[in-house]
Amino acid sequence: MNRRHFLGTSAATSLLIGTVGAGRVFAAEPIKTAGVYTVPVEQQWVSRIHKAAVTAQDRGDIDYSFSENVSNTDYARVLREYAEAGNKLIIGEVFGAEQEAREVAAEYPDVAFLMGSSFKEDAALPNFAVFDNYIQDASYLSGIIAGSMTESGNIGLVGGFPIPEVNRLMHAFMAGAKEMNPDIKFQVSFIGSWFDPPKAKETAFAMIENGADVLYAERFGVSDAAKEKGVLAIGNVIDTQAEYPETVVASAIWHFEPTLDKAIAEVQAGSFKAADYGVYSFMGEGGTTLAPLGTFEGKVPAEAMDLVKSREAEIKSGAYTVEINDAEPKSS
Repeated sequence: MNRRHFLGTSAATSLLIGTVGAGRVFAAEPIKTAGVYTVPVEQQWVSRIHKAAVTAQDRGDIDYSFSENVSNTDYARVLREYAEAGNKLIIGEVFGAEQEAREVAAEYPDVAFLMGSSFKEDAALPNFAVFDNYIQDASYLSGIIAGSMTESGNIGLVGGFPIPEVNRLMHAFMAGAKEMNPDIKFQVSFIGSWFDPPKAKETAFAMIENGADVLYAERFGVSDAAKEKGVLAIGNVIDTQAEYPETVVASAIWHFEPTLDKAIAEVQAGSFKAADYGVYSFMGEGGTTLAPLGTFEGKVPAEAMDLVKSREAEIKSGAYTVEINDAEPKSS
């Protein structure tokens, strides 16, 4: 296991310094917090959790350490080590170690567990809350842009695994694309890994050969293929346009800060409980945004941008709801 720890300076004070923002209270002592990740923190999904944790540490809310590249078979042991070490909040993703993680949480009822999961919370396990990146709002908007930019009417989507978290984003993206052209065809493929850029790249190459001129880059490696072949890509979770200025048109960005800040506030207040934190990834909660178009500003058809702006306003106001479809998407 490749283990790396990020320890910040203490921001401890002897007094409460008041309420900040929407009810968040800074505690006298930062909450000892651990992150347990099955992939490198550079991987896009985990990088957003890690970024939010580092931000919270810089504020003085938490004292953060983490382990990356933890195998599913070793996950429970690492969770247990952090619980034994006095961590009061543990964050991570248990998609491949669900049962084992919940068993560990049951052993440490005084530790708050906030875990990425495809399953829901269980009231019988009150210290285990779940989250997922419900960024379908921004994915839908990025799909509108993709639908307006394809000339072949053929879009490829490359994902990791067909789990609800990935499926719902792909469906939202496809729904957005169909707003611009209901006859668009989609190629959908999953590489069976959360971090295998070469495999994602080869899968994308095959889609390009089969006519795709826009690719949905749910995984690293897809944008590389698009760049090499001179087609366009739509990013997911992070903004990579700086690395692909002529390739990545738009990206649906995940902001984990609202999710983590809510958990920190609950731990500080002593009211953390089993709950589904997924809602804090919604656009209305500040959990997702559409990245700036950057180098593609002015290059996306005005009709599409007008629809993006109106839909974004409607999503934030609650007048429009992007469908959440967790079923596995299929090629057209």
